[in-house]
Amino acid sequence: MNLDLMLDDLEELVVCESFSADHEALARSAALVADLGFRRLGARPETIVVDGVPHVRWTFGTPRVLLVGHHDTVWPIGTLREHPWSLENGIARGPGVFDMKAGLVQMFHALACLPSPEGVAVLITGDEEVGSTTSRALIEESARGCAAAFVLEASADGGALKTARKGTSDYRVTVHGKAAHAGLEPEKGANAGIELAHQILMLSTMGDGQTTVTPTMLSGGTTVNTVPALAGVSVDVRVPSLAQQDRVDRLVRTLTPRLSGTRLEISGGPNRPPLEEASSARLFELACGIAKDLDMEPLRGVAVGGASDGNFTAGIGCPTLDGLGAVGGGAHAPNEHVLVAEMPARTGLLAELIASVLKGDTR
Repeated sequence: MNLDLMLDDLEELVVCESFSADHEALARSAALVADLGFRRLGARPETIVVDGVPHVRWTFGTPRVLLVGHHDTVWPIGTLREHPWSLENGIARGPGVFDMKAGLVQMFHALACLPSPEGVAVLITGDEEVGSTTSRALIEESARGCAAAFVLEASADGGALKTARKGTSDYRVTVHGKAAHAGLEPEKGANAGIELAHQILMLSTMGDGQTTVTPTMLSGGTTVNTVPALAGVSVDVRVPSLAQQDRVDRLVRTLTPRLSGTRLEISGGPNRPPLEEASSARLFELACGIAKDLDMEPLRGVAVGGASDGNFTAGIGCPTLDGLGAVGGGAHAPNEHVLVAEMPARTGLLAELIASVLKGDTR
């Protein structure tokens, strides 16, 4: 494994900023990803633009293995001036280096290790950080019929693989009330703020064990002396199973107003289905065996609350193993970094995983 070449590729990707909300930046990033893939794989991809967001896909023969990644980041354009690319003492830094541009580099170099990429599809999306709204259909289409999906998201702490991810739902609960002068005749109004407080308290009771229901962004009112006619709250839901996702959805949709003169409007719903441990169990066992053969440290698997595009591949029934990307830390934070010494071993692990699935080895 040529680590120097991998680091050259990584620097090239990191200095090409790719904020999810900037379509022009995403277009530049997608072009670079396509070119880098061509250099490493010898094949041009198709670039699929949906609502202005570019996604890049390679398909080699009839795919049995899908490799999934994303080239967008959470970092606004210009962040590179504050947190520039650097490589010091075996640590690479820069916006998006850990989440997940190092994973893309490892993906390309793992495929380049194989005698042939025949039987592999690669999908690199441009909107994972904002919910994969434009790429979900592509992800699910690409995963159907595959024996395995390997997701190159960054590892969990200490290099652990992600064997389960919670599903996500997003709601907006809006209260419509009636405005009135807060000093002269408040009794003629219907206070949307007070009604919203009742609803937030009700929402806070819907969690159950690992299921979390969290009211987040609040809005309401117009002036300090007006009974608010409108108020709302965004709600973040994380669930370990489809049954819990359905349970919470039913409860949210049965919310009813408490105050006379108010009404509720509920929008949103389930976004990503959960990646349950049953989806990753066989592939994780396979990975552990390969790691032992490669004299790597024993692998660990963990369940995490954050979602990824692996939720979609698992949701349509494709066995999925996540967290195969970089080892490091600081995702979405100024201290984002990658331990470069781990990159060759992780690349070798991925290459052997792909080869094993392609030849039908489930150990």
